[in-house]
Amino acid sequence: MWRIQRRVLDKARDATQQRRCWASLGESSTTSKGMKNEERVTSEKNGEEHIVTNPKKDKERVVILGSGWAGYALARTLSPSKTSRVLISPRSHFVFTPLLASTAVGTLEFRAAIEPVRRLGLTQFHQAWATDVDFQRKVVRVEANTHGDVGARTGVAVQHGAEFEVAYDRLVLAMGCYSQTFGIEGVKEHACFLRDIGDARIIRLRVLDVFEKAQLPTTAPSERRRLLHFAIVGGGPTGIEFAAELHDLVHDDLSRLYPDLVKDVAITVYDIAPKVLPMFDQSLATYATDLFRRQGIRVKTEHHLERIRREGDGLWLRIREEPMETGAGLVVWSTGLMQNPLTDKLAANKFCLRPGSPPMQIVRHARTHGIAVDSHMRVLVAPVSSSSSASSSSSSEPLPGVYAIGDCASIQDQSLPATAQVASQQAVYLARQLNAGRADPQPFKFRNLGTMAYLGSWRAIHQSKADEIKGRAAWILWRTAYLTRSMSLRNKLMIPVYWFITWVFGRDISRF
Repeated sequence: MWRIQRRVLDKARDATQQRRCWASLGESSTTSKGMKNEERVTSEKNGEEHIVTNPKKDKERVVILGSGWAGYALARTLSPSKTSRVLISPRSHFVFTPLLASTAVGTLEFRAAIEPVRRLGLTQFHQAWATDVDFQRKVVRVEANTHGDVGARTGVAVQHGAEFEVAYDRLVLAMGCYSQTFGIEGVKEHACFLRDIGDARIIRLRVLDVFEKAQLPTTAPSERRRLLHFAIVGGGPTGIEFAAELHDLVHDDLSRLYPDLVKDVAITVYDIAPKVLPMFDQSLATYATDLFRRQGIRVKTEHHLERIRREGDGLWLRIREEPMETGAGLVVWSTGLMQNPLTDKLAANKFCLRPGSPPMQIVRHARTHGIAVDSHMRVLVAPVSSSSSASSSSSSEPLPGVYAIGDCASIQDQSLPATAQVASQQAVYLARQLNAGRADPQPFKFRNLGTMAYLGSWRAIHQSKADEIKGRAAWILWRTAYLTRSMSLRNKLMIPVYWFITWVFGRDISRF
């Protein structure tokens, strides 16, 4: 009898499992929480729609938009055993931005400042642009960027790629910002930016190119001086460090290769503020300015650039405070931030969280115009008012399952700098919440670890709550800090090797 009962129970169990299997095939692919977890892919060739399901349905799917300091650090910190990590970014790598100036002049090789995203062991990575988000259906609309990282540098898609949708359980907005040009004529067309590894490559080639053109016997002395004038617009850490690295390149390496040209080289830093490095105390900013003056680097504060135009092989700058246009062979732009176009689009969209519910809109931060978040990094939304804009008053509430970190986000009623420190700390804080599956009882609190800037000639400045350091001791601290902050063991080994090679053999001046 017991054998017959066992057979009956086994058949009943098999029938139940079969019904569940068919039910799962007949319904939309879902996660364990009942949320859609699929991608609908439209082919470029025939327009057919394909569905790609998530193979790991037992984990909560966290979709991250962006591979900068915030997005990369979050993907790196999230537990792969507790979350299914999906990262969407138009570029295939993370850039260690503090070392970009070093790569731009050949002190370090380009690969020493990047980390390939695919090495994170993600569930999925899409090299693509996120074009929109449907918060009601919980899907991200995506356009593939299969033509390399060129589009990622310029901020616009070079060619239209395949379009598809990626479903999420949790969505993290970490798109970052673009360089702000303030509508100044010629900046986008003729200036070089320093925000990605492609920008550093362009700058290195341009520096070497103007030296080659300047040494030609057909180049007039006035044209030579114009080509060898390097203008940096922006007196923050990026602009100051690039000016310092460029000074080292010229006086340590190019002076031996182009001895007749060194006397014509000029490096100028322009800034509209009364002083450079405004985030440092006055004593350290003055030390930096005095050191630059001794090194022959001109610092012109309270100067306003109004136009850049190209003429022949060089550029002409119109400065409001100067009577005549100034010639330059290279202009590096490193001032101001503007919000990502996706940030603007999401903040302008009106959506309903549930069918029949009143329309909502993402709240924008009053000062930065970024996405407003609460102290737990949750995106804030508010009912759309009669003026068709979201209210930032007490009527705002968190958008379920959606977070924002990094430069594209700002904590409501707080003012934090748009730095790598803030972005990476926000990422670690949010990762703890997502790994634990619940909100952290403590709000996010930024811990300032200090600010550093390299000034050239093996000197730097460092400022923290504990102390202020300048000179070679600060330079040692600067190198040690950035070496230890490098993400991978590969780069922790590669960076000191390149520093040693540069010290012994000089910088790489290859043009290819």
